[in-house]
Amino acid sequence: MTLETLGLWLRPLVWMALGLFLATMLGRMVERFGQGRLTRHQAVLFRRLVFYTVLGIAVALALQQSGFQIGVLLGAAGILTVALGFASQTSASNVISGLFLLAERPFELGHFIEVDGVRGEVVGIDLLSVKLRSLDNLYIRVPNETLIKTRVTNFTRFPVRRLDLPIGVAYGEDLEKVNAVLLALVDENPDCLEEPEPFIYLQQFGASSVDLQLSFWVRGLDLRRVRSDVMFAVKAAFDREGIEIPFPHTSLYAGQHSAPIPVAIHQHQDKP
Repeated sequence: MTLETLGLWLRPLVWMALGLFLATMLGRMVERFGQGRLTRHQAVLFRRLVFYTVLGIAVALALQQSGFQIGVLLGAAGILTVALGFASQTSASNVISGLFLLAERPFELGHFIEVDGVRGEVVGIDLLSVKLRSLDNLYIRVPNETLIKTRVTNFTRFPVRRLDLPIGVAYGEDLEKVNAVLLALVDENPDCLEEPEPFIYLQQFGASSVDLQLSFWVRGLDLRRVRSDVMFAVKAAFDREGIEIPFPHTSLYAGQHSAPIPVAIHQHQDKP
């Protein structure tokens, strides 16, 4: 192999290595510049956009050093892009939806959302899809098109959330006493906020209970633990105060109580 041939092989490799280095450095610079100015979502997308743009230019220059004509490559790339566009309309729709999500910013990395009945923490945002990690540590990929067409619930957008606990008590109980017991246990829980104040609604008169709703406000995302703690406290307080929580009863009868109804046929006789 002559030096000239070796140079023809080395020049494209040098261009690609230099392009990879510059793409990585510029991507990091864009991400650092976006800190405090952009959301994590936008910073990640801009970093990737800069990275792939610079890398693509470096690859094109490397191919030019190898003897390829850039004009011919661009023409072939245009034809290939049109062909791929018809063949992958779903991917194009996901990319466009990703741009809309970038502008709208309904959630960010680290937020806990629900989309199409699936809940999870946002661990990745791309132009094609959003990656979630569920509470049971499952990896879920949601296409951006689905996010645009489906209702999305963001549980982390606001730092304070309200919890509503349905509670049923027997008709013979003193409701003022029940209210005082419930508000006292909420006040004793350090996870429950004093402002906004907790409150109790009488929802309805049920078939076997007076149905109440205990509502209180908490800070943070660990709502299931707080709900569980309050429910444990409600059960313990009701047991201590002698407040009855009604529940359905089922009665089973055996022996003569469950015998079939006797049926007899009597012959009718006409009187003379």
